[in-house]
Amino acid sequence: MSFVTALKCSRCGSKYHLDDGKCLCDHRDLGRLDIYYDYKAISNVLSKKELAKRTPRLWKYSELLPLKDPLHAVSLGEGNTPLLRADRLAKKLGLIRLYFKDETGNPTGSFKDRSMAVGISRAVELGAKVVATASSGNAAASLAAYSAKADLKCYAFVLEIASFEKVSQLLLYGAKVVRVQGLEKGEDPTVKMLQLALDNYGWYPCPSFGPFNPYQVEGPKTMSYEIVEQLNWRAPDWVFVPVGSACLLAGIWKGFKDLLSLGLVEKMPRLAAVQSTGNAPFVRAFQEGKEPFEIEPWEKPKTVASGLADPYPWDGDAGFMALKETNGMAEAVPDELILEGERLLASHEGVFAEPSGATGLAGLMSLTDQGVIKPEDEVVVLVTGSGLKEPYVVKKMFKEPPTVKPTLQALKALVGQ
Repeated sequence: MSFVTALKCSRCGSKYHLDDGKCLCDHRDLGRLDIYYDYKAISNVLSKKELAKRTPRLWKYSELLPLKDPLHAVSLGEGNTPLLRADRLAKKLGLIRLYFKDETGNPTGSFKDRSMAVGISRAVELGAKVVATASSGNAAASLAAYSAKADLKCYAFVLEIASFEKVSQLLLYGAKVVRVQGLEKGEDPTVKMLQLALDNYGWYPCPSFGPFNPYQVEGPKTMSYEIVEQLNWRAPDWVFVPVGSACLLAGIWKGFKDLLSLGLVEKMPRLAAVQSTGNAPFVRAFQEGKEPFEIEPWEKPKTVASGLADPYPWDGDAGFMALKETNGMAEAVPDELILEGERLLASHEGVFAEPSGATGLAGLMSLTDQGVIKPEDEVVVLVTGSGLKEPYVVKKMFKEPPTVKPTLQALKALVGQ
């Protein structure tokens, strides 16, 4: 059974039932359909003791996910990622308790697998045959993988500048990849193409932002649940979240709200939203005190964190509420600091992240330097994607390793003795 009570448009307030099978509001104002649950009913069946008995995967939290029948769940083994205590980096930054939620071990190497596991499961439940997305990064790769598992046809609209390294994964999963021209003035042509496909063919939309699909937004909530369980049922003081569309920020916030509503935690953590200075529409608007729907697109995104290069944060309204409700912060960091975070994460803690995945750490480094983060604060940083996604970035950071003959003389020359 489902514990969903309603879907409500974040813009116009229109309400729908889960049985209506909606992905978008009928008014087509691109308001996200936020999903509401019956927490009283959930609390009668879900407890700390009950959760401890279940297999540690995403679907152990099924009561808090928007699926009517668990038989429709599609899984590749996502979730149950480690919360790694980072003592070496904590010491370097002057902190006492620092953790990394390492999402690089998910089936396709990023947290997007949580999103698409829920999004595709709902597609199966609704009887969809064709799914579509506007992305060339982790979300598209994940959608293509889960579509293959569920035997659904997948269309991925990508920017014409998308690298073959990213496109190749989509092709191998069997997705139909379409390059789209015309990135201008902050407008994403892939989103326009997605809208045309929905209007003319009625495909199931499943990009990594809420206004086109309310179900996949629910997947990242499970990261919050796992963090609390892994910290022995307490919420940390801070959670650092990299931001592109702000879907992840919205999901993390909703997850902690769920736990608070169920009485499973006593407080909400403060959330820190982090973007690159080369593409910071969310941070800029928040720091300028703009209203959620006053966010202006970034005209020319240019950042090494390609996974966060969304010109417009589609879930920015929920992201704003997340920061305001948790007394959170929004911080933009330069690409140089992101690359330094990527290097430190690997060399000090053994975690290989892509630049987008290390952006949260860069934000922590910045706010620690500013004195915002105190030494005694308990901090969790989300590491959202594997460095194997973009190895060419690492190549630019280092010189080519030396090539030598296999002799003792060569070895002594290398080690200097």
